[in-house]
Amino acid sequence: MPKHTQFRDLVRARYNTFFHRIEETIPLFRTTQWMWFITAIFYTYSDFVMDFLKSNTSLHYLLEYAYAWTIPGFAFLLYSGTFVLTIATMQRDHIRFQLNQLCWTILVLCLTVGQLKYIMHNVYNGLIWFGLPIMLVVSNDSFAWLFGVLCGRKFIHRDFISLSPNKTWEGFIGGWIGTMFMAWHLSRFMARFKWMTCPEKSISLWTKELDCQLDPIFEPATNIVPSQVFELFPSALMKMIPGIVDICMVNSDPNVLTPCISGEESHSHHHFELYLKNLYPVQIHALGLSLFASFVAPFGGFLASGIKRAYGLKDFGNYIPGHGGMMDRMDCQFLMALCVWVHYNTFVKMATVSVPKVFYFYKLMKDSEKEEFLMLVKQLENET
Repeated sequence: MPKHTQFRDLVRARYNTFFHRIEETIPLFRTTQWMWFITAIFYTYSDFVMDFLKSNTSLHYLLEYAYAWTIPGFAFLLYSGTFVLTIATMQRDHIRFQLNQLCWTILVLCLTVGQLKYIMHNVYNGLIWFGLPIMLVVSNDSFAWLFGVLCGRKFIHRDFISLSPNKTWEGFIGGWIGTMFMAWHLSRFMARFKWMTCPEKSISLWTKELDCQLDPIFEPATNIVPSQVFELFPSALMKMIPGIVDICMVNSDPNVLTPCISGEESHSHHHFELYLKNLYPVQIHALGLSLFASFVAPFGGFLASGIKRAYGLKDFGNYIPGHGGMMDRMDCQFLMALCVWVHYNTFVKMATVSVPKVFYFYKLMKDSEKEEFLMLVKQLENET
């Protein structure tokens, strides 16, 4: 993922605008900007290596060596040197501009390097976590354009957002509906291929066939929609929807639940349930991601439009002929990559534990903590 192109496109937008103030007056201006970029790149990639080692039980024996090489310490050394050089090159007559530019550089790093680092995690967790969110953003953009062209300002005449006057409420709502539809069917299709769902546990220059024991979310199962969902709607309406089962208590016994029988006096209403058979659980996850792709990710594009409007730019660059710079294509993907990483670690990933990892952390304990740990292990052995 060419992070340097996005960083260059964004910092150059402000750099070109104020070039007359920078040229021959502020020493090492561009140098310090790229030093901040190198510092951020080193920190994020080293952090990715550490996370990669922690998430793979077969590589836990390398944790001790990784920490011994003081990767975090070297990253902090780069940060300290760049910080000192940046402050040392500030000029009294341009201090306000340089501080504004420093804040702009840090913001750009947060938008590019800070968020795009999670794309690496998503790729190694399984290509579906990389390809699916990209397709959701593309689908949202396409359906929003289609509904905007067909129905724009025909039902809602109020402007959607001032940063992008061409955006309409009809396009925004239509993009959401279309993205939900695509997420449901596309995730089901992708879940059938192991090369999409298997995580990669090694770094290699050569391609190889992926094979793994599938996570249960990629296998068909019967899912039950929580009954609390149906309490938000009238019971008469729920009974009209096909597939929803009206569960009742027999003689008010909470331990005996059966489908309600119309007119049966011994049955009292309990709650509704919906059984979804032959459903891939990843489809439920995809619906959650589609909500983010529809309601939050587009605002990354609105921010990019605002930046271009502020500096009088049509495109951030010419990296892709006819489509502008890389930033023009990746504006919504920044937020989406971060969302997928948070979603995966919150709802999908399980903590990885191994003997080398436990032994490594055991050696870091104090003597009193080691004694307490061994005592608890002995108690566990006695219980079993």
